[in-house]
Parts: sequence; structure tokens; C-alpha cells
Amino acid sequence: MSQRSRSSTRRRQWAGLMSRWTLLGVFEIDEAHEFYELTCMMKTGLSTAAQHTPDDPASNELSSDDFTKEETDIHEGFLMKTFAGPAFANLRRSVNISKEEYETSLASPEPYLQFISNSKSKADFFITHDRRFFLKTQTKREIHLFLSNLRMYTEHLHKYPHSLLVKILGVHQIISGETKKYFIVMQSVFYPDVRVMARYDIKGCEVGRWTDPTPKKEEAIVILKDMNFEGQHITLGEQRSWLVRQVEIDTAFLRMMNVLDYSLLLAHQPLHKDEVDRKHHLASLVHRTTISLDPNLPAHSRSFSSRSEERDSHTLASERETAEEIQFGHRHGAHSQDPQQNRRLLPDFRNPLHVIDGPHSRYLVGIIDIFTEYGFKKKLENLWKRIKYPRRAFSTVSPSAYSLRFVQWVEKHTK
Repeated sequence: MSQRSRSSTRRRQWAGLMSRWTLLGVFEIDEAHEFYELTCMMKTGLSTAAQHTPDDPASNELSSDDFTKEETDIHEGFLMKTFAGPAFANLRRSVNISKEEYETSLASPEPYLQFISNSKSKADFFITHDRRFFLKTQTKREIHLFLSNLRMYTEHLHKYPHSLLVKILGVHQIISGETKKYFIVMQSVFYPDVRVMARYDIKGCEVGRWTDPTPKKEEAIVILKDMNFEGQHITLGEQRSWLVRQVEIDTAFLRMMNVLDYSLLLAHQPLHKDEVDRKHHLASLVHRTTISLDPNLPAHSRSFSSRSEERDSHTLASERETAEEIQFGHRHGAHSQDPQQNRRLLPDFRNPLHVIDGPHSRYLVGIIDIFTEYGFKKKLENLWKRIKYPRRAFSTVSPSAYSLRFVQWVEKHTK
């Protein structure tokens, strides 16, 4: 290729990047949008699939067939397949998402939103209008990998109900003419996203992990990366040990799945004054700890009476000692590796499974993108990058090396 041709190719590539950059952000999918027809099919199909879920299941026990079941609903102009419907319905119940609120959000008459980020992924991202759920297109290979590990995934979430792993709540396929799109429904880590100061996608490495933090348009949403976070910390105080331990547990599971390239999705927002207030914090500490240690408590018990704020300082101090003994008292003893001692204090919040409060900031945290298997292609990529980036940390390494480095990043950047 001549020098002129190479220059012309680089200019076209740069023009494409600049064009994509100007589109960063969240946009309403109206009738003129390229994905309007697809998202309408998704809504209709998801509404029907949700209605198939029984209101009061006789048992939470799942059979092997529940993990392999495929159902096809015929609609005007398209088909929608639902994979492992009973297993995902069970999972939604376990994270306190009712059939009604799931359908209401996903089948709302309000249009979906398209999310365009600076990710290298070729997937398409959609968000429900209330921003509670993400829908993401996936390849056939990725879907088959996940479904083959679905039983292990659900067992992990049941065993560790406050896992940081993204909560995948449904797997489907839309078939219409030549269109054959697999997609997943997952709980948004960043919900609700009001007052979020910054968003990060962390992989624990350095190569390709910097993003220009200054978008050209006000509506742009920039997802920053590892190198943007250098010099900062996730400040949690006494809850740091819980976070580190849970990351260890979750990455050990991902290592067993033989996957890599997952990310820690991270955002932070300042706490309100009443949330920072020490008296308010201590008054709710025991109650929140009890909920954390007993996920079977009924939902109505999660609301905490404001009368607690009227207790005297002696009572509050006593309650704090009790709560700390429950939550943190054995961290250095024989029970320090017991996952029951590493469940966070759940705040009264609409998305408690991805929220953890520090002294002054609230952090929204989740581990996403768990579909990349360390197969032959990734092994070749690892060899190539070792030559191209000697003595530098890049993303494509073995699952064991990836999980170790991931945990080390969290240990280094928390306090």
C-alpha cells in the first residue's frame, strides 16, 4: 500500500472515530431511529414472556429442564425465543424484582433509550425509559457460553446474594426475516443515576485504558478507564474488607468459568447531608446489618422507622457495637473467610445489590461483561500482545492472571 493510500485510510478511520465520538450519550429511540422496529419487537415479546411467569410459584426448586427450556412466542411479523424462562424468573424473584415491575419497566409505552459509549464492543445497548434495565445484543457464541454456565451462575448468586456480578435477568432472541438478534436483559448497575459524578470501566490493566474525559457535547456520557482513575481511591472505611472479599469470591467464580476481560463498573455520588449525619447512620446500622445477614426478611421490614433517630447516644453506641460485632467482629479470626461475614450493610435504596456507602460518597459497583471465554483466539492474542507490549499490563491474559490482577487493583485503590 502506498503512503498516500495509508494516509487516506487513516483519515477515514479518524473521521469515523470523530463521528462516533459526537454521538456518545443516551438518545431516545423514536420512529425515525434505526432501531425503532427492533425495540418495538423487544417490548412486545418481553411483555408476553413476562406474562408466562406464574404469580405464585409452588416451589423455588428448579429442575434440569428449567435451565434448558426454550419457548417460542409467535407475534405479528416476528418470533421471540425465551431461553431458560423458569430459571430466570426464579432469579428475578431472588433479587426482589416482581413480575409486575419487570413487565411495567420493559413494556412501558415510553420508548427505549439507546446508549452509545466509547466501548470497543460491537454490541448494541438499550435502556428502559426509567433506566432500570439494560438490554444488550450478544453473539450466538456468547449466549451459548452463558447458558451452559447458567446453573452455576444462579447457584453463585443464591449462595452469595450480595454478589457484585451483573444480574442477568433474561436471555432472548428476536427472529424477523433476516434479522436474528440475541439479547440479554440485565439490571443496571447505575440505577438510579442521579448526581453521579463520574463513571469508570476498570479492567486492572494499562494498555488502552485511558479515555479523553472532555466530551464535545453536553449530553455525552463518557465512561472513563483505569488510567483515568490513577491517584484516586474508593473510600469505604470499615466496609473496605467486605468489598475486597466479595471481589475475591466473584472473580474466583469467573476464573472457574474460564472467562476474562470483565470489568468493574464504578460510579460515585456525594451523600446527602442527612446520609452523612452520624446519628442517622448509627440509628439504622443494626437494622441494615440484620437485613444483610438475613435476606429472607419480608420486604416491608426493610423500611426503618424514623423513630429510631430519637434514641439516645448511649443506645446508639451500644447498637453500633452489636452491629460491628455481627458484621466485622470476626474478620481477623477463624471466621474471616466465611462469606456470611462479608455481606455489606444494605442501605434503604432502590438498587441495594450494587450500592455501597462510604463515609462521604455512595458507590455504584458491579462486575460486567462476563461472556469472553479464554479460547484459542484469546490465547493467540495473548502471545501477540506479549510481543507488542513487553513488560506492560494488557487485558488479554489467562483467567487466573486476570482475576488475580483484578483483585490486586481493588486492594490498591480502596481504603
